[in-house]
Amino acid sequence: MRLTLLINAALETALNRMLYREPGLKAARQRLAGQVLTIRLAELSHPLVLVFSEQQLDVLSDWQDSSDCTVIPQLKTLPKLRDRQQLTSLIRSGELQVEGDFQVVQRFSALIDLAELDPAEYLAPWIGDIAAQGVSQAGQRALKRLRCEVARRQDYLGQALTEEWRVAPGALELAWFSEEVDAMERSLDALTARLAQLEAK
Repeated sequence: MRLTLLINAALETALNRMLYREPGLKAARQRLAGQVLTIRLAELSHPLVLVFSEQQLDVLSDWQDSSDCTVIPQLKTLPKLRDRQQLTSLIRSGELQVEGDFQVVQRFSALIDLAELDPAEYLAPWIGDIAAQGVSQAGQRALKRLRCEVARRQDYLGQALTEEWRVAPGALELAWFSEEVDAMERSLDALTARLAQLEAK
């Protein structure tokens, strides 16, 4: 239970800093005011209930009232929710299930899309502007290297599998080999019979 409260508090703080500090996001926030969005992740034992107001966003795990919209995504799908153009394709592919008012998740997606995700801005109050910028750039470089490494490994694996398929015999080659083995067995049987006849003489 404590871990749940900790996750909710951290998420609430991060979302409020990201979505409620920028005056430019006021219109997008107002469209969500009074709405309740429930996110049910298979990886979490409890739902995340986002209660929007004009001043802040509350993240709860225990909500007795009904939600305006409930989404059931996979954890890997969450980053894709930033792009509202992908929502329909995510639903079609089964990566995202939506129950209730679809516009709520569309508005939330639009709000997150409009928010600028600059880690340096959030780190600056604690470690200073220069250090925050350095940490942010180092993190971006590390993430870029990680993505390149993952892409390189996937490419290598794909090539290795392709080469393996080339080495593996095809169906016709297997049939030919099987016939050759049968012919060899017949020849061996004939040779054994001839040797037996010669020994008998």
